[in-house]
Amino acid sequence: MFSARSLFQEIVDHDDSYRLFCSIAASGESQGGWENGRIAALLPESQRDLAPKVARHGADEDKHGRIFRALLRRRGLTPVEVPAATDYTMLLERRGIGLTHDKLRRDEPLDERDVVTYLAHSRVTEQRAAEQLLLLRRFFGDHPEVGKAVRMICQDEENHLAYCHEELLRLARAGHGRRIQRALRECALAEIAVHRDVSLAVMAHMGRILGWPAARSALLRVGILAVYGYERLLGWRRMVSLRMPERRDALGGPAASAPEFA
Repeated sequence: MFSARSLFQEIVDHDDSYRLFCSIAASGESQGGWENGRIAALLPESQRDLAPKVARHGADEDKHGRIFRALLRRRGLTPVEVPAATDYTMLLERRGIGLTHDKLRRDEPLDERDVVTYLAHSRVTEQRAAEQLLLLRRFFGDHPEVGKAVRMICQDEENHLAYCHEELLRLARAGHGRRIQRALRECALAEIAVHRDVSLAVMAHMGRILGWPAARSALLRVGILAVYGYERLLGWRRMVSLRMPERRDALGGPAASAPEFA
């Protein structure tokens, strides 16, 4: 029998699976950094006060991408091409979730509806990121190779989630409440399906790399589908609730640097 801890440990201990894991993570974080940077530049005049926080969010994501690439370098590894079926960000975009890359490449200002779309998308995806990093911190917070990186990224993800809650509540008070709730529900239902598909794809790749027997791969698949079933029925609701966070103004300052990972 195996546990989530033993599964992650097996992935971290094997160079090829670790290489794929870090490559997928670095790619996703770098995409998030670019997206937030473009959004900060394109915010409408009515939301310009938000620009430093969006830019800080992007800077954090860029930092995370650098951290994952640095973890690869420390082991003497280079990034690999990310399989399309594991590209969480682009799969969400194909489902119409968030602001498209095509829109962000234009030099046209966003409007307040776009800001709601951006923050709702971020609130849902940062919920997933925060939960995953809390799990990794529990398993690997003291790990000599990845522990410091996991702790640093986990703290950032918690800040990002707090920021999304606070800013969405601000917009709700400004009259966007119904639009926010619709956007959150749409994002959450799409995200849990994409998370299922990406999880299945990642585990399939890991199974081939690590030579898992068919029974183990089948059991993992059943587990992923069971989690999706729960989330589709009830679990998605945790992604759409809003509450004022304990961490107020969580992205109000400059991004913390990580020179040890440069």
